Amino acid sequence: MITARRSIFFAIGVLGLGMFGCMSAYKKNVGHDTTLTFSRVYLTDFNTAWQAVLESLKAVPIDIPNRDAGFIQTRWIENTAIKNFTDSFGTADTYLKSQYRLRVSLSRGGNYNGVPAVKVTVQKDQLIQRDVLDGWRPVETDSIEENTLLYRIGRLITIKTQLTQIEEEKIKKDLEETQF
Repeated sequence: MITARRSIFFAIGVLGLGMFGCMSAYKKNVGHDTTLTFSRVYLTDFNTAWQAVLESLKAVPIDIPNRDAGFIQTRWIENTAIKNFTDSFGTADTYLKSQYRLRVSLSRGGNYNGVPAVKVTVQKDQLIQRDVLDGWRPVETDSIEENTLLYRIGRLITIKTQLTQIEEEKIKKDLEETQF
């Protein structure tokens, strides 16, 4: 009875690993879309969200900032040393060159319970070159930069919102004191 259960669990495990292995091989052969988008909705106005995105991208060179369209694209950022270091612990070979860029989109116009809402979407394009004869190839992202950027944007929006509330309370208090 116990050996039958073990053999069933073993068969299910092998089948499961085989399915995931086949899917990744299928993705590599067919050339699936390597770009993933990460998004969050923030309860704030468009101006606050735009400023938070610009402040969170302060350390990287911005190539295309279009406020009217709600779109920001950074320049290509070379990250060969970082990519070789982080992937050296895995089974991947080193890279000759590696670069990435970020694309951030802001969608305005939504409301949630009467509060303005802005959807921020981040996409990272990662390209690698393994050797001189190999061209640039897109690879899947590890999602660290995207989630970090969304976290920073959220924290900056929270700080800006709290500062605005404090300033409004201070102005209200000053107005009440001047009336008496």
